[in-house]
Amino acid sequence: MSEFTLRSVCVYCGSSDHMRPVYTTAARKMGAAIALRGMRIVYGAGSTGLMGALADGALQAGGEVVGVIPGYFNTPRLAHSSLSRLEVVDTIHQRKARLVELADAFIALPGGYGTLEELFEVLTWAQIGLHRKPVGLLNVEGYYDPLLALVEHIHQEGFIYDEHRALFTHASDPDQLLDALQNHRAPDGLERWLKRD
Repeated sequence: MSEFTLRSVCVYCGSSDHMRPVYTTAARKMGAAIALRGMRIVYGAGSTGLMGALADGALQAGGEVVGVIPGYFNTPRLAHSSLSRLEVVDTIHQRKARLVELADAFIALPGGYGTLEELFEVLTWAQIGLHRKPVGLLNVEGYYDPLLALVEHIHQEGFIYDEHRALFTHASDPDQLLDALQNHRAPDGLERWLKRD
């Protein structure tokens, strides 16, 4: 039996409008898959790129979508106008903290600098014991294969421990990823890094 009951999933993803359609299709499917399981999506409230596709997929499937956005991004061109709830905060740091607070798990879809920064922040927080929430990558079209190889290289070079590789999971299919997150258990031995055992 899983130790997690997932009710709210934070999704990080790209806001660019210039990627291949396969990525927006995957984001819509991810949004719908979360909604059809009765889970809430929390995300950065954007209407463009994968962010908009994710929200649209969930809303069209009858899901709840909560957006958190800094005031300077809350414009008609950037902010999604049909969310279940929109929270406006002052800074990007407040947005990130609020998303973590609202989430039971995290998913990173393909994205750029911002997506990677948010992903590695929640992984770092898990590494140092600030949360034990599951983290997953939706590896669409092998997008994250180079990152997975980099993590393995980081491990081989001694910058992370064995258990740190188990802080996240990945799958190419939305339902498989959600199953993996639901069944995730935080790895044992995380305190070893802090104690330097």
